[in-house]
Amino acid sequence: MKSAVNSNVSGVRARDLEGRRFIVTGPYSGIGRVTARNLASRGAAVVLAGRSLERGQALAAELRARSDADRIEVLALDLADLAAVRAAAEQLLARAGRIDGLINNAGVAGARGRTRNGFELAFGVNHLGHFLLTRLLEARLRESAPARVVNVSSEAHRRITRIDFAALREPTKTRTGLHEYGVSKLCNILFTRELARRWEGSRITSYALHPGVIATDIWRSVPQPFRWLLTRWMKTPEAGAATSIRCATDPALADVNGRYFINEHEANPNRAAQDDELAARLWRESETMIKDF
Repeated sequence: MKSAVNSNVSGVRARDLEGRRFIVTGPYSGIGRVTARNLASRGAAVVLAGRSLERGQALAAELRARSDADRIEVLALDLADLAAVRAAAEQLLARAGRIDGLINNAGVAGARGRTRNGFELAFGVNHLGHFLLTRLLEARLRESAPARVVNVSSEAHRRITRIDFAALREPTKTRTGLHEYGVSKLCNILFTRELARRWEGSRITSYALHPGVIATDIWRSVPQPFRWLLTRWMKTPEAGAATSIRCATDPALADVNGRYFINEHEANPNRAAQDDELAARLWRESETMIKDF
């Protein structure tokens, strides 16, 4: 059964999220923008967390005008720089306010290179930056519970059967960067699974999801003709955002934890994504990686 969220992604619903506050990373385009717009239209306070303060202020003004929302905040966040992630978390925690939902939406696909701290770029942005942000916000999430952590993953994880942990500290190796993207998306699901295990009893629930293959700026780094082939049959951001919104807000999912969703419904990820030992190792390795930055 489809949730009521699906038909209201773009429109204004009843203000059923009054008094709640959500953080959306990567909110300036694509499904992040649609997600932020939906939450604001329903009365939620929304923190727009992205690299450009200028774009954040422009989106904040748009959301206030569209939804009569006055509780829109902007936060500078560069997930490719762990020191910047720490600074963003410190700034956010200095502000009053609960955190009812952290939507780890930002990501890169097909980009090549290393982060500022020397990690493979897709892994560093898509997983490690969000891992650190979530860990730094843990106390506030616990204080605000019930709360949710939503990690936007991808069906691209299905091509990945193992994680080469040494490669995570090296530059992107493949021409398209899509293998490394798939690894980072597997990490998103494993992180969600281990988060549910480690934070059991906290009343913080976690969700990973595949939004569909969405026609957004995330694919801008993929070289042609690969980008054309990827984007030819993609969903709109409005359709893609529905699963993120459901995982973040649907009361029916209040007791669901550590699961993976596609098209608003729970689904089974690949075997590697269900490997508890791999999930625990990824958590330990991630803790080691963030320690010095």
